[in-house]
Amino acid sequence: MSDVKMWGTEEFWGLGFEWDPQWLLTPSQMDLQSRLMALCESTLRANAVESDADYVYPRRNFEALASLGLLSLIVPKDLGGLGENHTCAAMVVETIARYGCPSTAMCYTMHLGAVAAALLRHHDNARLTDILKRLDAEVLIGTLSYSDPETGSHFWYPISSKAEAYGEGWKVTKKASWTTSGGFADWYIVQTTSPGFAGDYSDLSCFLVMKEEVKANPSEWDGLGLRGNQSGPIQIEGAFLPKDALVGPVGDGAKSNDEVVDPFFLLCSSACWNGISLAVIDIAKRHTTRKTHNDVGMRVADYPTIQDYVGEAIMDTNACRAFDFQMAKALDEVTGNCDWSRHADLDAMPRASVLHWFWQVKFVAAKNVAHVTDKMLHACGGTGYRPALQIERYLRDGKAGWVMGPTNEVLRQFVGKAALLGFGALDYWNKSINERVLANEIKKMDDSAKRALAERLLAEIQPAKVA
Repeated sequence: MSDVKMWGTEEFWGLGFEWDPQWLLTPSQMDLQSRLMALCESTLRANAVESDADYVYPRRNFEALASLGLLSLIVPKDLGGLGENHTCAAMVVETIARYGCPSTAMCYTMHLGAVAAALLRHHDNARLTDILKRLDAEVLIGTLSYSDPETGSHFWYPISSKAEAYGEGWKVTKKASWTTSGGFADWYIVQTTSPGFAGDYSDLSCFLVMKEEVKANPSEWDGLGLRGNQSGPIQIEGAFLPKDALVGPVGDGAKSNDEVVDPFFLLCSSACWNGISLAVIDIAKRHTTRKTHNDVGMRVADYPTIQDYVGEAIMDTNACRAFDFQMAKALDEVTGNCDWSRHADLDAMPRASVLHWFWQVKFVAAKNVAHVTDKMLHACGGTGYRPALQIERYLRDGKAGWVMGPTNEVLRQFVGKAALLGFGALDYWNKSINERVLANEIKKMDDSAKRALAERLLAEIQPAKVA
């Protein structure tokens, strides 16, 4: 690969490779990066403008990605995939977001999450294996549907979804508040409470659902940014699925979350936010080095204030990138370079051991992109405020980072609570009783209030005794 970063037939107008951690990539990964950048220049970036203006789902971009084999990026070579690792996945998503289309990068992130969920439990499942073999040839776009309208960014808590054993298969009902590629994806990995659910919301199961079973209304999608990703409500209303549509055993959902869904989503979505940050830095470099103030004979880039803005943006963004790639390397190490064969053992959970680090990765990348896009707009002045420069579009796209579940509010509480009180205090499914708070509140009551509380509690348990 050339040391000069190219954009079509010319040298790239943004930051060069000297600001990219190329040493982390193998020669084959650098070659893939080069071909992907060329695809962004020729196809993806122009389509990004159309997706944003007209809310167009980026299927044409996925068709282009499939031409490079990228829909099966992490699928093992013996199944026809590229057999790549987590580091390569982060690089690909960052590259798409930076040089091509952030909406495509986010849809692709969800696709990789669905592929990972399928790979985790494909070993004895012909249905999953068949789809994994056909991803690029047929441009089969996958996505994850885990959210719930009643639990918001606590997406692991599917109150509005359920599954039941039905004949030789399953009857699955799913109501999701946010599903990227909703109505456009060809296949979905959905999470519901398990068949036989008895009130324990940690008892989760995953199912493979095909497009024809999904009801969505994509025309209602109206987002501030990432307008091409069509992230909106979907419903699956009592779909009858075959036995092998179950992904893994009954009750495997929590393991799937911790082992593949969360690690891949947090790794790759963070790469998307980093890519957006880099994209606006690239644009700011091009504009400020070309724009001259003739009254003082200086380019905008000659002003120390602009240099400070850009320097800080590069350093903060590269700190976020370094963190993301460091954790990608950690996943490569604990999984034997993304070796899916080890998951023939259903109890193998190597990625879950470092999941709490990915909470931190996502938080800093989402926080940074909001700051950097804002500052690069300032650096470009009035011209940056105009949509034609495209900073405005990236600024809106980047705003999704903070609010996308798990939101940054949820993540910083996870980290702080786990560090101070232990991981057991996180209480994902709201099971633990905080006896300290309970005792403190009761202490405030006088005798009559305590008696009234006792009577209410007794009234609640008496019907259960009669039953």
